Amino acid sequence: MRVPPFLMERWQSTFEHRVDYNLSESGVHPLTLSELLELIDLDPGGVRLEYGQSDGSDPLKAVIADLYEGAVHGNIIVTTGGAEANYVVLWSLVSAGDRVVALEPTYGQTPGLARGLGADVVSWQLREGLGWQPAPGSAAEIITPGTRLVIVTNPNNPTGAVLTASAMDEVVDAAEAVGAWILADEVYIGAEVEVRETPSFWGRYDRVIVTGSLSKAYALPGLRLGWIAAPVHMHEEFWSRKDYTTITPATLSDVAARRVLSADVRPRVLERTRGIIRANLSRVTGWLDDRADLFSYRAPDAGAICYVRYGLDINSTELAERLRAEKGVLLVPGDHFGMDRYLRLGFGNPAAELDEALDRVAALLEEACAAVA
Repeated sequence: MRVPPFLMERWQSTFEHRVDYNLSESGVHPLTLSELLELIDLDPGGVRLEYGQSDGSDPLKAVIADLYEGAVHGNIIVTTGGAEANYVVLWSLVSAGDRVVALEPTYGQTPGLARGLGADVVSWQLREGLGWQPAPGSAAEIITPGTRLVIVTNPNNPTGAVLTASAMDEVVDAAEAVGAWILADEVYIGAEVEVRETPSFWGRYDRVIVTGSLSKAYALPGLRLGWIAAPVHMHEEFWSRKDYTTITPATLSDVAARRVLSADVRPRVLERTRGIIRANLSRVTGWLDDRADLFSYRAPDAGAICYVRYGLDINSTELAERLRAEKGVLLVPGDHFGMDRYLRLGFGNPAAELDEALDRVAALLEEACAAVA
């Protein structure tokens, strides 16, 4: 298997720890270990660092299943991060020559891996003018007979948009009509600007598979803990693939996740996340509105990300590289989503860091504008 370069991931991995301000992330400022242990009331000294249950402990699978109506622990596979969850699903379902429809722009891992597996990946575009929704009626036009898989990220990365109820219905109806699987990456559920949680694709059709993780809404990317929710009959298939990847989740992460996702702790974690998003979104939108001659945007429904169109005559990768090299600020260029003249701006940082980073971005933009004046 020859996979295409995962441009965004390599960009972030190369530079995120080598800049002054990292605005390339889509989650909020992560919890410290001390904050986590206090929140979940755990003394880690008693946790034995043995091999855990390789598909996730039964207590953890049970608490994850509680997130999905009608699910039981047999629907759940615990993985090392959401990335492994997506990998295992695609590796299991997609073969060379399969037709895969990807709702884009989206996180590059899933369509990139599908291409690496030899699939014919068809792009189904979200429309900026429709609030980053697919065009009404387009699902049935693009999810045609012979489609093996439909890839959806909801809430969306990079736009932060949440699909409307009618758009979700169209996706499900079109997939069901041709027997296609749906892979719904739902890692941003819980990171909504408003309190109402994004509805899941789970349970809408018997070929829906959902992936999630602790990385975004739960501010715990360092635990590397994700999961798959899938029909029970797919459990063995996914588990057998996982035997060849990471084998088992980290034991300490499994124990911590049981408590983070519990009914008493989960709301407190999400309240922190949403509080950061709401406070910082107002800072970012105010900053953008002060520069309305340069930027246009739709405020996100979820996630600490704002997908911004800019008016400068400069390629997005070139602009992002200048921001990194000259100002020590890392953003994601729209090129990484196949869309030049856009930037994905992450705003989950501490407020003072965010303000300083935005000041540096503004300084470079002023220099760029002066150069062409």
